[in-house]
Amino acid sequence: MEARALIERKRNGGRIAPAEWRALMQAYAAGEVPDYQMAALAMAIYFVGLDREELVALTDAMLTSGASLDLTHLRAGRVDKHSTGGVGDKVSLVLAPLVAVCGVVVPMMSGRGLGHTGGTLDKLESIPGFRTALPLPQVIQQLEALGCALIGQTAEIAPADKRLYALRDATATVESIPLIAASIMSKKLAEGLTGLVLDVKRGSGAFLPELERGLALAETMIALGADHGCPVVALLTAMDRPLGRACGNAIEVEESINALRGEGPADLMQLTFALGAEMLVLGGATATRDEARRRMEVAISSGKAAERFQRIIEAQGGDPRVVDDPSRLPQAAECEWYVAPRDGVVAQVEPRAIGHGITALGGGRTKVSDVIDPSVGFVVTARPGDIVRAGEPLGTIFARDAAGVMSGRATLARAIVIADDADPPLPLISHRVTEAGATPWEHDS
Repeated sequence: MEARALIERKRNGGRIAPAEWRALMQAYAAGEVPDYQMAALAMAIYFVGLDREELVALTDAMLTSGASLDLTHLRAGRVDKHSTGGVGDKVSLVLAPLVAVCGVVVPMMSGRGLGHTGGTLDKLESIPGFRTALPLPQVIQQLEALGCALIGQTAEIAPADKRLYALRDATATVESIPLIAASIMSKKLAEGLTGLVLDVKRGSGAFLPELERGLALAETMIALGADHGCPVVALLTAMDRPLGRACGNAIEVEESINALRGEGPADLMQLTFALGAEMLVLGGATATRDEARRRMEVAISSGKAAERFQRIIEAQGGDPRVVDDPSRLPQAAECEWYVAPRDGVVAQVEPRAIGHGITALGGGRTKVSDVIDPSVGFVVTARPGDIVRAGEPLGTIFARDAAGVMSGRATLARAIVIADDADPPLPLISHRVTEAGATPWEHDS
């Protein structure tokens, strides 16, 4: 494999043929193409892009670089959800067991933190003993028994993407629409899905802040799904402020448990119900989104959703007692309030600053090999538009030592902007996108 010639061709605006993509990704997965060459190609793609045929070929090449789940023997619909990444975004932890208990199989394959955003796997692994690396036969058995498995990308699934995913974070090429789309869809198509729901973030804390680029990404992934017989629905949602209150691995798990008991923050519950309704309709469990919403509310109020999460935790080696006693999750050594420095209106709660602040506390990675502290983070109670008084608590800092508290205080001072007035935040959900096109969100959820 002469990778250099392909890098040069793409750098100069040329095309890479489907057979060349297949050979390149197979060689990369086998370790025959070094990371530095793939990094150069990723940067060329970032600047030059890929045409439709190249994007399909790259997705197929990453998909076929490994194994796929065969779930055709399962009678229920098989639907996953993917978020493009945000701060405080713990929806997957609530959504997967909730949708599973409502009758759709959820083979949820997630990732680790990327850039300033948190990772579902890191959150799950803050549960003592929880294993996200499961062999595929165990995944299938768990899907048969519980309707849900919460796993990471195994060495068997799209191994070329697994290597490229980490490389993109280290080479500042995360924001490339073709690379995002091919990465997400190669993994999701390997799950043997009958449908996929996307949560595409927009706003200052998103990888693609602009509405137009978010729509372009959604439309790109919907087209890739259609090419492979997998219907895809996308919701464009706000990431100009954190989602929910908790930001950090273990404290997000605790908030997720509260949500499964119907006690989550309003924005987290609204988005969970909206995404879950799309999943239940795509999976054939309900005919309408309104019916889906009612079924999810019953699953939560009856305790069945929380009980299903408990069983999933136990099946994957974790301590199921955390559902009844979240204090069994890792606890930060230091905990202090952050208070308003002046009277005024909360004009901004900047998610990107908070995400970088979590990393500074030790709760995220600056390189792949970093070991994270799952106990640290923030609970931010201030919301854009709130009227506050000097000295009023706006959030809580969870840190491992006094230096971490100081770092956390500096983070929240940057992130929470208090002014004399404030512009309205983005709507939590702004658009729904299907193969037929994008429409403004009007569904009452």
